[in-house]
Amino acid sequence: MPHCKTAQEAHLGSKMRCGPLCHFLWLWLCLSYVDAVPTQKIQADTKVLIKTIITRINAISHMQSVSKYSVSGLDYLPDFHSALSLSMMNDLLETYQKILINLPSRNLMQISNDMENLQQLLQLLASSKGCHLTQVPGINSLKGSILEASIYSTEVVVLKGLKVFLKEMLQQLDFNPAC
Repeated sequence: MPHCKTAQEAHLGSKMRCGPLCHFLWLWLCLSYVDAVPTQKIQADTKVLIKTIITRINAISHMQSVSKYSVSGLDYLPDFHSALSLSMMNDLLETYQKILINLPSRNLMQISNDMENLQQLLQLLASSKGCHLTQVPGINSLKGSILEASIYSTEVVVLKGLKVFLKEMLQQLDFNPAC
């Protein structure tokens, strides 16, 4: 019987030597069949999130009662062009995100979180198209005097601008924007 035990141990030993290699080959085989998330799926998810953010902005009660506000000192709010590239969209999202996180409003917490998720989706979309998006060296914080003087007005102006930008972004995604 000792001979059988030795044969079993020998068999087990050969299994152990092959184990890591076999596991690696099996994993590699499985991964070779995994498809990346299709660009259309990422684009569809991005559009849904944009619509959600617009709905959240529309749901803020004081956004409905205001026809036109302007706040001096907000001249750094981003302008956009009719043909937005993925890079421009990313830059504008980053700028709006930096503004939103500096506004002390409870209304903006979920919108800010959604904006962060939207930016990640946009970066994933760009990556799936082979684009490389860079970090925006925009503003770091709002000027204290603007916040102290007109928090309400600043919020309204920023959200209205963001809503216009998001609607434009939604339309541009239909045209398969370039990098």
